[in-house]
Parts: sequence; C-alpha cells; structure tokens
Amino acid sequence: MFAAHSLAGQRKARFQLPALLLCLTASIPAVVVPSVVLAEESMPGNTMPASSVKAGSVARTIFTTAIVDREPVDDLKTLTNSTQRVFFFSDLRGMTGQLITHRWEYDGKTMAEVTFKVGNGARWRVYSSKNLLPEWTGVWKVVVSNDSDTPIKTSQFEYTSDADTGTSAP
Repeated sequence: MFAAHSLAGQRKARFQLPALLLCLTASIPAVVVPSVVLAEESMPGNTMPASSVKAGSVARTIFTTAIVDREPVDDLKTLTNSTQRVFFFSDLRGMTGQLITHRWEYDGKTMAEVTFKVGNGARWRVYSSKNLLPEWTGVWKVVVSNDSDTPIKTSQFEYTSDADTGTSAP
C-alpha cells in the first residue's frame, strides 16, 4: 500500500495498487514511495517568481536525501552507495488536472514509475523516492512526463561505489 501525502492540509489518503502491478514489482528489490505535496505560490520557499515560469512546465527538479517542510534538503548530483534511498522532487506549474509520471531509469531499463494527479493550484510540488541496491552504481535518470506520456523534463545523478571515492559508510 502506498500513501499520498498532502502536507498543506495535513491529510493522508491511502489507495491500493492493482494486484497486477504488485506482482510485477514484487521481483524488483526496490521501493518507490509516491508523495504529493500541495503548495500555494505565495508560500515561503518559492524560489522562482510565478511570472518567470511557463504554465504547463516543470519549474525545477532536484534529487535529494530528504524532504523537509515541502522542500528538498540538498541538491544531489552524485550519491555514494552508502546511502541507499534517494528522493526526486518536482515543482510543477500550471498543470492542474494532469497526470504526471516520474519514470526511474537505470542501465537502459525502467525500474519504477510513479504517477501523480495534479490538483487545483497554479503550483504543485510532488516527490517520489527510490531505494537503491549498493550494486546499482552508474547513472540514474528520472523522466517527468505528462498524461500523453510526452517527456517534459529529464534529470540524472551518478550513483557511485564508496570504494571509488575512498570513503566508507558511517
């Protein structure tokens, strides 16, 4: 069971995934947690004025180690395999009513897809997370696509081995 989170209203909604999807993902040793974060354009932390972002666009995307107060805590370009969970945050503008998908890709394969329904509001922030196995080193991509499956933004990070960086897990 996945939970969709609405931080603006502090309400939680639960929904069941279809049994077929659960069967398909049972063989993949990773977890994707979809979350929806509602936000107003006037909320603190809005780093881009609404007038500078095109309607129907992704204003920003960030890979991060956590989400706090509806915002990513850091901006990752590289992550070592001593950290096994990563979040992908998207700040959407002017997409009311659309379905938006985060498609996690690794080594040319789709590893997970998380779809969000954008609610009412000029600004909508969503995030998904992925648990990574330490051996899944390399380039990871997340493709943000709209309800017609057209890619509208692609972001990537490098997942590296601790042995490659000379550091060790805490």
